[in-house]
Parts: sequence; C-alpha cells; structure tokens
Amino acid sequence: MMQQFEAAKARCPGALVLFRMGDFYELFGSDAREAADLLDLTLTSRDKGPDALPMAGFPHHQLDAQLVKLVAAGRHVAICEQIDDPKTTKGLLRREVTRIVTPGIAADESLLDPTRPNWLVAILPAGGRDSADAPVGLAWIDVAAGRFEAAVVGRDDVADQVLRLDPAECLCSERHRDLVAGLVEPSGRRLLTPRPDWWFDAATAEAALGRALGGRRLEGLGFELPADAAGIAAAGAVVAYLEQNEPAAIGRIDSLAAWRPGRRLEIDEASRRSLELVRSVATGRRQGSLAGVLDRTKSPLGARLLGEWLAAPLVDPAAIDERLDAVAALVSDPILAARLADKLSGIGDIERLVGRVVTGRAGPRDLERIGRTTAILPDVVALLGPCDGLLRDLRDGLDPCPDVAARIAATLREGCPVFAREGGFIRPGFDAALDDLVELATGGKAWITRYQAEQIERTGVASLKVGYNRVFGFFLEIGRAHADKVPSDYIRKQTVKNAERYTTPELDERQRQVLGAEEEAVRREILLLDELRSCVAGERSRLDRAAEVLAVLDVLVSFAEVARTRGWVRPEVSAGGELSIDQGRHPVLEELLPPGTLVANDLFLAAGGERAPAIVLVTGPNMGGKSTFIRQAALVAVMAQAGSFVPAKRARVGIVDRLFARIGAGDDLARGASTFLVEMAQTARILNRATERSLVILDEVGRGTSTFDGLAIAQAVVEHLQAAVRCRTLFATHYLQLAALERLPGVANAQVLVKEHKDQLVFLHQVAPGAADKSWGVHVAQLAGVPSDVISRARELLAGFEADAAPAAKPRRKPAPPDQLPLFE
Repeated sequence: MMQQFEAAKARCPGALVLFRMGDFYELFGSDAREAADLLDLTLTSRDKGPDALPMAGFPHHQLDAQLVKLVAAGRHVAICEQIDDPKTTKGLLRREVTRIVTPGIAADESLLDPTRPNWLVAILPAGGRDSADAPVGLAWIDVAAGRFEAAVVGRDDVADQVLRLDPAECLCSERHRDLVAGLVEPSGRRLLTPRPDWWFDAATAEAALGRALGGRRLEGLGFELPADAAGIAAAGAVVAYLEQNEPAAIGRIDSLAAWRPGRRLEIDEASRRSLELVRSVATGRRQGSLAGVLDRTKSPLGARLLGEWLAAPLVDPAAIDERLDAVAALVSDPILAARLADKLSGIGDIERLVGRVVTGRAGPRDLERIGRTTAILPDVVALLGPCDGLLRDLRDGLDPCPDVAARIAATLREGCPVFAREGGFIRPGFDAALDDLVELATGGKAWITRYQAEQIERTGVASLKVGYNRVFGFFLEIGRAHADKVPSDYIRKQTVKNAERYTTPELDERQRQVLGAEEEAVRREILLLDELRSCVAGERSRLDRAAEVLAVLDVLVSFAEVARTRGWVRPEVSAGGELSIDQGRHPVLEELLPPGTLVANDLFLAAGGERAPAIVLVTGPNMGGKSTFIRQAALVAVMAQAGSFVPAKRARVGIVDRLFARIGAGDDLARGASTFLVEMAQTARILNRATERSLVILDEVGRGTSTFDGLAIAQAVVEHLQAAVRCRTLFATHYLQLAALERLPGVANAQVLVKEHKDQLVFLHQVAPGAADKSWGVHVAQLAGVPSDVISRARELLAGFEADAAPAAKPRRKPAPPDQLPLFE
C-alpha cells in the first residue's frame, strides 16, 4: 500500500496526496503534517518511536469541504482513489490518481467564486534578467469557461496585466522562476508554479497548441510571428499543464484569442487599488467597490462580465455608444427590463455548467440546470423582438437551442440529485429497459399483488400480506390466530407481536432479482446520463454563444436598473479631449450616505489646455473632500467607457486611453521601499507613460519628504505635465504655494470650501474656483482628539512659522539657447 502511495507522490510532485483507504482519505509523512495544520486534523501514527510515519485523515464524505480549504490555501491536491471493488477483490486494492486539483484549474462549483473568473496564467520573459527591454509572453485561461487568450507585453506592464486578471495561479519555467516572481510582485502575493523549461520551448508549445486547437494555424487566429512567439509559447505551456493535470479540460478549449494593447482603457496596478474598481481595499470584497454599486446582475456569468467591463473599459466611441444605446433603451422601457431581469434570474451559471459537461463531471442536477436555462431562451428572444442596435444583435445571436431543452426535459425528471450514484433522476417512460428494472427493483407491484392473492387463496387466510423491509427483505406475514393454516413449505423468518413472518423459495428468488435490479437500474441510469452528457457536450459552441449573449444582456439590464433607480444620466462620449461633469457625485459614497447628503460638484478639463484647463490644482483641508472629488472624476470616466450611465446632471467624456490614479501610498518593507520611494516610483511611471489622451489623478505628491524637497518635486511634476504631456490632470495638494502655477497656460486652481464657526471647522464638501489660503491642519488635529495643550502649542508654533519666510513656487527658468556661450569658461 505504501508503494502505491509513493507512486502517487512521484506522479504528482509537490501535491498533497489524498489516499483513499476504505471510508477515509489518509495523508502520510510531510503531507500529513501540512494537512494537519491546514485542516485542523489530528496527527497520529500506527507505529511508535522517533521514526514513526505521521498520518492524518478525514471521512470520505468530507472531501468537497476539505478541498475548498486546501485550494484556498494555494495547495495542489492529488486524489488517489481505490480502483477495484472491495466486494469482489481479495487482497490489496489497486489505487490510482484519478484527479488533480490546483487553484488555477479548479472547476467545481464549491471551489470557485461565482463573481470572478478563475484564471490560470503562464508568464514567459523573452531574454534574461538583464534584458530590460525584452517583451514578456502571457497566456491565460479560465478552465471552467474555456476562455483562452495570449499576448506579448512589455516588462513594465506585466504587473498591471496580472492585477487586472487576478489569477488563481501563475506558471513559469524553472529557469525564470526568480525573474517572474519579481515581475509579478507589485501585483501582490501570487501562487507561482514552476514547470520544466522545455514546456515553454517554441516547438513544444506549438505542438501542444496544435493538439488543443485541432491543427488550426495561429496566423488565422490573429497572431503575428515572430512578434507573438513569446505569447504563443506561454499558451503552449498552459496546454501542457492541462494535459498533465486535467486532460479533460482540453476539450473545453475552442480557440486562442490574440489580446492586443490599446483596445481597452489601460489602468495600472496602483490605480486599480486606489479606485477600488472591483474590490474594496479594506475587505477584499466586491461590496464597497464600484462593481458593488453597479452589480445588480441576476446570474454569476453576468457578475463576472461586469467586473471585466470595469477592469478594462472600451476606448472605441462607437462601441461605447452601442452599449449606452442599449442601456438607454432599457431605462426608457422599465417593463421590458423587469421582464428580462425575471428571465435572467433563472439562467444559473450555464458557462461553468457547460465546462463541467465537457470535462465529464456534470451530474444530473447540472444537466437539469442547463435544461432550465435553455428552456428560457425562446422567451428571451421573444422579449428582444422589437429591439434594435446592440439588443437586436444580441437577439439575433441567441440560439434558443430548442432541441437541447427538449432532449434534457425528456430525459430528466424534476428535482435531480447532485450525484448520479443516487439514482432516480431519469424520467419514467424515457427508457423501457430502465422502467422494467425500476419496476423489478421496487418489488413489482403487479407481481406482489398477484402472489399475495395466490397465497391467500392457497392458505385461506384473508389477512395474509406480502411485506418488505431492508433488514429481512420480502416476507409473508400471517397472524398467530391462523398458525394452523401455515403451509409446511413456509420458512419462519421473524416473529413480531401477534404475527409470524415467513418466506418461500419463490419469494427468496424474487428478492435476489430485486436486489440485482437496483444495482442494474443505477448502472442503466448512469449510462443514459453519459449519453445525455455527450449529446449536450456536442452542442458546446451553441451553448457557449448563448452564455456570452446572456452575460452581456445581464450586465446591460443591471446598468439600466442602477441608472433608473439612482437617477443617473447618459454620458456623451467623444474622441475629443474634454472631461466635463455637471453636478457629479461619487457613485460609491452616494450609495453609502443617506439620500441628499452627498454634495455634487462640477468639473471641466480639456487636454492641451486651450479650451479649458488641462490641470486643476485642488487645495483645501484634510477631510474637506479633495480625494473624493478627484476620485469621482476617474470613476465617471471608467463608468462611461464601460457603457454605464453616470451620477451627474450632465457629463461629456473624451476617450481616455490610460488612467493613472496615485492616491496614497504605503511602505513596501519586503523590498526595502519606503513610502516616499513607492510614491516616487508610481509618479515616475505616470510621467513616463501618460499621453495627451490620458487622465491623471495625483494626491499629495511630495508629502513623504521635507517641505522644500516635496514642494520642489510637486511643482516640477506639474510643470512637466503642463508642458510635455498636456493631459487632463487633477492634482490635490497641501502645498498652497503651488497656486501660483495658475499663471501657466492650461493650469487652474480649485478649492474645497470650509467655514470656521466658533473656532470649529465646518466642511462644506463643495469645490469652487480659486486656491485655499490655509491648510487648517491644526483644526483637523483638534477634530481628531489631539490633546488641547498640544493644539495650543501647535498654534503658537504655526504663527511663528508663518511669520518667517515661507517657500514659494518659482517660475521655471528658461534653458539657455544652445548657441549661447557661458559667461565664464
């Protein structure tokens, strides 16, 4: 038996092996020690002494619950099952690894978050550690949904892409392990799985992709060689990983899409965190984020797509307007929207259900759910009948799949069990052979009635009856008052109060038939389920397309419901460089605060600074609303380009190609980086990558160092954005001296207003033109509860500091002409 265990460990290096022994899964050695900590199991041993082999285990029915914990902890798990039947096999049972589960290829419903895709990502740097300009190949797949993409990006973009995808697991080659770890580190802690270098070789990868894609040429899928070679190699490594650990998932792959930068709004990793687009920084959950506000979807696949739309908004005005037209149509027709929402609430997670069908893991209840979803499709098509635009395209692209719905409805009864082994899920009348077995397995009511009548006539006992229980099987029950009428061939089986129970050779034979029929009926049902599963798997492409349409429709209905109930407006989206928001509101705060308490504010920016300021310097006290004001501008741009209405009276959004939001920073102690270094690294990235079409949100640049250094850096950053980049910028600062930069073309000041009443501050949260004349820091400290003697001393010191010369913003010195010689040389 231990040889079997060691063989399983060799087959699955690095995985915890769950070894089936009777009714338990056991772990041995280091696996037992690790699992005991993770699963709170008791560590034991069959032997004693220092060399005793540690053991830990749990009952087999706890497998699903324990897998959830192990996968959440980032562990790979190999399940080693008993292959032989203990009832018919003597001696050692054969055991084999029947399944390998890792965070990146988990497909069971219990292992997945229904609101997020479960990405497995492969990363292949081209060149070595010193090749800073060399590109990086990326490939990612959602095994449960079959979505498979590949790209080639710059090294500086790897962390942004990884954070956008938020993968459950990352693959890399052994030789690039440390390099890849460094590339993904800015995106947060990631599970990194090294694999053999040859998996990432070009020839090996192309061969693997050829097997997965049925020999289709990569050029026909939109790839360009040799430019996309690194991305293709990474995709080949993904296929190799699936072939080793989850071969059935290869059948889920329909195509490989080429992902291209520039087709979506690019948002870097720091900006995603700052803006809390899909998850709250505080809780890690969707609630409290922008997605939490907009998510009124009715299905898991709609919830996932909504997150993807917010994480990567569109940049094509025509495509954005298509979405906005559809949302506007649903806002103006609340009856249609309500009917669609009602239908969508019944579709379930058909995308992942189809994945389970293709991999052969779908049970009766999974197929029943697919049947319910396909039964709804004709109603959805009918509801979309009079629509036009994107809604019309969705209607035309939605195959109602009546044959699939009819086949499932004819095969399965309602209320199917989760597992096929439970039986009882095939509809009566569907299969005559099964019906006969079921009739026999239940004892055969007609046979029992006939046999009971025969025995009554034979014995003359009218009260004789044929009964059944699980302990004694079939029996003939005769009251003791008729004991003298019992035939001699009756065999006493059980004595009960006032009666005796008997059996006969004929009844025993019937019992053997019944017991055999029960097992045969279950086998027959499983066979019919396999046939149904194969039939549905053959319609995978139609069902996947239906899932795509339903997901888009679900998001559009969700957008419309939020817009209608919250009184949001349709933004005007153009290819220009403006960002005009009339009475804009922060969408998340609007939901959290009581109605009517959030103060609306206006904003007008224009890239280049000719028609309106390109840069607005926002000053005012802490807690005054500066960060809220600049954040809401970025969120409005994201919402508009995702296709959502926005919280404002009126909004015009010129397409943003890249969004940068540096709001707050923290120490990165693991890499020895201080708050100020992190802040400067993020600022450098913005200055080096922003274009005139970008939107930049900066908060308190330069605060992490001395006043003079910080002011100098802040002013230099503003001057660079004004002169070299010319993009739309909101710059919140406490350096009141920067207000003097208003003299520069395209730069304006704005302030958050406060009032002082009886030595107390009243925050108005209103943004007005002009610069603040003081920072009110001591007043805010007083509000925070700083002791009064400290506040008094701070006021004395502040008065003295203000009396001294304070640093002021200085105009940029014009560089000397190149042909002018220095005065002294």
